[in-house]
Amino acid sequence: MGALVLAFLNSWRGLRHGARTERAVRQELALLALGVPVALVLGSGLWVKVALVASLLLMLAAEFLNTAMEKLCDHLHPDRHPAIGTVKDLASAGTFLAQMIAALVWIAALIERLS
Repeated sequence: MGALVLAFLNSWRGLRHGARTERAVRQELALLALGVPVALVLGSGLWVKVALVASLLLMLAAEFLNTAMEKLCDHLHPDRHPAIGTVKDLASAGTFLAQMIAALVWIAALIERLS
């Protein structure tokens, strides 16, 4: 049980740090805060509501992983380097794809609700 508590505390520190220092994380946390109540109204059933919220959480998770990758790259190689640029671009692409998944889920839920 102690390991679970420590893991939670580590995660909580990461959430707090990201919220304090990263603009993109703050933006996606705001989207999550706005999106959860909207998902509860927009979702036609339990699984649609879960998919709407899960898509926002996936987007936020990808942003945290992207941020971690960028910080690690900057720590290991603070100067501009083409290989580091490629790594950062790949991590950014992952974030973009998570955002596209969220957009698809939300658009599908909206179409379902309006039809």
